[in-house]
Amino acid sequence: MAVACTDLAEGIAWVKERLGVAMQPGGKHVLYGTHNALLGMGDIYLEVIAPDPDAAPYDGPRWFNLDRFTGPPRLANWICRTDHFDPIAGPPRALSRGDLRWQITVPDDGSLPYGGAFPTLIQWGEGMVTPAESLPDSGARLTQLTIFHPDPDLPGLVAIDDARVAFATGPFEFEAVIETASGPVTLR
Repeated sequence: MAVACTDLAEGIAWVKERLGVAMQPGGKHVLYGTHNALLGMGDIYLEVIAPDPDAAPYDGPRWFNLDRFTGPPRLANWICRTDHFDPIAGPPRALSRGDLRWQITVPDDGSLPYGGAFPTLIQWGEGMVTPAESLPDSGARLTQLTIFHPDPDLPGLVAIDDARVAFATGPFEFEAVIETASGPVTLR
């Protein structure tokens, strides 16, 4: 899952206020002019991502639809690990940072497929220790992710194989229920 924001520090504070846990430094994505922070949540991780004000001017649309993002921090995308890329998600792009190597789908215009209802797909390099495996475990756990969309029966959505993920009819929005040390928290 990804929390989008216009200022990384603001996004980090937003997560900490709600979940009661500190995020870990992520890194910079030079290709897209962004930076992030991460939170280990067992078999998944939460990412806070924002444009990097120190990055060189970026010539093209940023991923995660960040060029069109406005307002306060909020859940804005979800990312699924895959071994097979679906063309709905956009073309896979090869990226790396430090010891990490991955391919991730990014439509040419930086948008999110189905307005964000279809996940961004990621494939980690062979033998990679992924952030979900290497981050300190925060103890927080995703128990339910509901993706609201006016047409939740869009092609490809029903193929998601994770009991924690559900689709519902409504204006586009994410709703994640996360179990924390203080009890369940709902993020939107």
